[in-house]
Amino acid sequence: MPQDDRRSMRDRMLAGEPYVADDPLLAEETAAAQDLAAAYNATTARQGPLRRALLEQLLGGVGEGTELRPPLHVDYGRHLRVGARCFANYGLVALDVAPITIGDDVQIGPGVQLLTPTHPLDPELRRQKWEGAEPITIGDNAWLGGGVVVCPGVTIGEGTVVGAGAVVTRDLPPYVLAVGNPARVVRSLRPA
Repeated sequence: MPQDDRRSMRDRMLAGEPYVADDPLLAEETAAAQDLAAAYNATTARQGPLRRALLEQLLGGVGEGTELRPPLHVDYGRHLRVGARCFANYGLVALDVAPITIGDDVQIGPGVQLLTPTHPLDPELRRQKWEGAEPITIGDNAWLGGGVVVCPGVTIGEGTVVGAGAVVTRDLPPYVLAVGNPARVVRSLRPA
């Protein structure tokens, strides 16, 4: 990795370039996000206003009428934007090293993982703690079934349904049903 680059690891991370993950500034930002997530995860179903306030502090954006059932796990929180009227069932893991953008009216089943981090194939670079990240985008009115894993750099199109347990390794177009590992399109869901 470049030795003469004087930018902070945070600046490198935000630019989508390789960075050292155990940088003290990044560790502090992650710890702050984990504190907010822990407070959110400790709320009860009857504490709607408190949950909303904590989400607004934790996330980069959260639309009206959106419900994310605890537990919710994030790296930074601020790089996760969730549209209006979305629902995520228990156990969403959104590793938001790079931006994660979720459109409006998206349904997310339990145990879904949205994973933006990448790691070098070279074991020496991994030992030195270098990593990177690629953004994830989920279009309006998509539905991710329980246990879906979305890999770094993936875009899921509007109206697309991803079957339970699928591993999405590449972009999916709008209005399709995709299943399997790796996820593959099995049919169109285009509106009539």
